[in-house]
Amino acid sequence: MLRENFSDLVYLVMVARERSFTRAAAKLGVSQSALSHAMRGLEERLKTRLLTRTTRSVAPTEAGEQLIQNIAPLISDIEKALVALTEHQTRTSGNIRITAGEHALHSTLWPLIKPYLQQYPDVNIELSVDNTLTDIVSGRFDAGVRLGEQVEKDMVAVRIGPDWRMLVVATPDYFKHHGIPETPYELQHHNCINMRLPTLGGLYNWEFTKDKKEIRVKVEGQLIFNNLSSRIEAALSGMGILYAPEDSVRKYIDEGLLQCVLIDWCEPFSGYYLYYPSRKQHTAAFSKLIEALRYQG
Repeated sequence: MLRENFSDLVYLVMVARERSFTRAAAKLGVSQSALSHAMRGLEERLKTRLLTRTTRSVAPTEAGEQLIQNIAPLISDIEKALVALTEHQTRTSGNIRITAGEHALHSTLWPLIKPYLQQYPDVNIELSVDNTLTDIVSGRFDAGVRLGEQVEKDMVAVRIGPDWRMLVVATPDYFKHHGIPETPYELQHHNCINMRLPTLGGLYNWEFTKDKKEIRVKVEGQLIFNNLSSRIEAALSGMGILYAPEDSVRKYIDEGLLQCVLIDWCEPFSGYYLYYPSRKQHTAAFSKLIEALRYQG
């Protein structure tokens, strides 16, 4: 049954991806009529309607979507294995897609990506900035970047950066008028610049650790953002207290524009990891990227 249906399954994945027989046929190098005939034949053999067709578009049925989710990763593995097999040993080339959060990209990933691209000019990297916990398999990413504690257990994780910590900061003028919190719990009485969690939709509870004691504090304030740069700008404007990665606010602290408090509650934690599905075959470009990003500290 596999031999009889394999090519048609590849066609099915392409049609679902392109949402068009015309575009899918062009990418597959077959005629539109041949592709449509193949899909009808596959549906007849499986005795299941896999695609819903209209005059303007085509989309998988529920059964078709379930089948595609099961076979698409397998077909992708085969494609990557063939690419790796035929890739010339002395030439590193190809396309790599990576998803990472805003802070991870600027603080850790980009400084390592830049020299890698300069060394391998035939490699193209697409970087998607996304603060959600993206499913890299369904999103068709080759890899993602997260904190170690956020990486799923079924993924391979490679550490790419050092430990870092979050700091509690505000302008000296804010603390002059509103007082300095002595414990994290006192933050509940301050105007705090909040962050909306993109995955769950709730507000981020500020996390603190001291002498192995971990606490989470639910803070409130007039401003809520879903990106780091806007929160920093608001803090510099004196709009409240900010909880942010140290590297993103260090220069403002050194310049006296921001003042750091509760430092003894802000202990370092494990840094960022590159994660990807546990697969045996990788292109030369991806394998060399892993080594270029691997943390050497």
